[in-house]
Amino acid sequence: MPTPYRVAALIGSLRKDSLNRKLATALAGLSPPELVLQHVRIDDLPLFNPDHEQNPPEPAARVKREIEAADALLFVTPEYNRSIPGVLKNAIDTASRPYGRNSFAKKPGGVIGISTGAVGTAVAQQHLRTILAYLDVPTLGQPEAFIQFKDGLIAEGGEVTDENRRKFLQNWIDRFAEWVKRFAAPR
Repeated sequence: MPTPYRVAALIGSLRKDSLNRKLATALAGLSPPELVLQHVRIDDLPLFNPDHEQNPPEPAARVKREIEAADALLFVTPEYNRSIPGVLKNAIDTASRPYGRNSFAKKPGGVIGISTGAVGTAVAQQHLRTILAYLDVPTLGQPEAFIQFKDGLIAEGGEVTDENRRKFLQNWIDRFAEWVKRFAAPR
């Protein structure tokens, strides 16, 4: 079997019991063998400061290295005040700088999120897509996935308990895998 594509998964929540971390775990379990999701730690990043671009603190340098080593990107984000969380924006700003050394450029991406609200994370995802377009990340457009969380939807081990939602998420991750194969750098 060929070497699987490494997917850097950035989760926009710091909560211990984050719904989006649970969703990322569920997606990892549903991923076809050609994808390997690797969570990128962003909770220890200092706030982005252009003064530190040439000599970044170690957590910032580590995030850039992990993203540069990946073949693709997966953003799993909650929605805070109709946009992406500050911690995710900080990670994006950190890894996309300095100008001319954007770690995200040309890596295929996927955007998904889960929320207790009826519209899921629709507005946050739209904001994130705008940012990713600027950063030269070809982002999967369809199917969109605005998941509304219900108690028990994702079990402790990451299994999706609702059959219809499991099928939907399976289709989403399979389409994302096709997207990655289409746009990832040649091996």
